[in-house]
Amino acid sequence: MEYTRVTHNFPPLFAPDSRVLILGSFPSPKSREQAFFYGHPHNRFWPVLAAVFEEPVPQTIEQKRALALKHHIALWDTLASCEIRGASDTSIRNPVPNDLPWLIAQTQVYTIFCTGTTSHKYYKKLCQPATGMEAIVLPSTSPANAAWSKERLIEAYQIIAHAVSDTQG
Repeated sequence: MEYTRVTHNFPPLFAPDSRVLILGSFPSPKSREQAFFYGHPHNRFWPVLAAVFEEPVPQTIEQKRALALKHHIALWDTLASCEIRGASDTSIRNPVPNDLPWLIAQTQVYTIFCTGTTSHKYYKKLCQPATGMEAIVLPSTSPANAAWSKERLIEAYQIIAHAVSDTQG
């Protein structure tokens, strides 16, 4: 499979009262097709996030948007563009970071989470020097991360609910 230079094709999701930022590495082909986060039907992000907040699993992009914003969560990706083979994070080369300082300045983001080690690796290398903020790595919700059951993911992602509630005081 050939490398393709791909640019992120949809904006971050955030509101001025967003307190937590969750970063993927780079949108999958399915996510780019839908122009929204975690769009692959087998990605477990939305069912896990819904379980963490004891909400129904959102089905539409509008429901997903509403779930994240209701809980003061901003979503974006670490990378704005890269060369990639299909959806393989491990194939990423020549990455260009998103402007995270700009996003953080528009919000009340206090805690940053990266969904997966690739997102965290590029965040630490390309973004943390600009934001000055540490990021917490969470296990990937990708179907490729079969070692993590949905139940284990829900347990790991509870930290997001704690972070949101810790920043409300």
